[in-house]
Amino acid sequence: MLSCVKLTQSLISIFRAVSRPGVLAAAGTRLKHTLPDLPYDYGALEPTISAEIMQLHHSKHHATYVNNLNVAEEKLAEAQAKGDVTTEIALGPALKFNGGGHLNHSIFWTNLSPNGGGEPQGEVLAAINRDFGSFENLKKKMSASSVAVQGSGWGWLGYDKENNRLSIAACPNQDPLQATTGLIPLLGIDVWEHAYYLQYRNVRPDYVNAIWNVVNWENINERFLAASK
Repeated sequence: MLSCVKLTQSLISIFRAVSRPGVLAAAGTRLKHTLPDLPYDYGALEPTISAEIMQLHHSKHHATYVNNLNVAEEKLAEAQAKGDVTTEIALGPALKFNGGGHLNHSIFWTNLSPNGGGEPQGEVLAAINRDFGSFENLKKKMSASSVAVQGSGWGWLGYDKENNRLSIAACPNQDPLQATTGLIPLLGIDVWEHAYYLQYRNVRPDYVNAIWNVVNWENINERFLAASK
């Protein structure tokens, strides 16, 4: 297991590598994280995901993670400047939760598309067939894993670079996949209730089954090609 300090350092490194570029507040100051624009309109994923859910999910929930992450990083910078290791460690949970929320959602939006659905293409399809036997087997296993998350969390398809294999994982809360498991995230399914409750109520399996209709396999194939280099 990573120590709190090492996990914090790992998270910050991943934030800078994966998140979209922020905006400099002033010369010499650190970059702040910003809420990424969606690559489609709020209503573009209907009827799978309603415009109301998308607007609240993106403009309220994701925005809150971004704002709280910036606050936590400011406090971390102050603690590091003072050599205050106790405060650095105490900030670990806030960095993990809000940083994970920012990372997870930034991936999630691009994993979806109004032109999505169907079957994967290209190199990622070959890897799916190799590691799961078929696309239908992948869907079945990943859906079951996502539905089974207790409370709030995420279901993931990730790439195990060390063993050159695809792997399914589930993460609680907003735990970021790569920083906590080493798997490189390819496809995430958000199973927090705010992602589906207004439309699917408490029937999580219906939401998980429906989301495959808007999965952006072009994006996932691009992520797989980048991860497997």
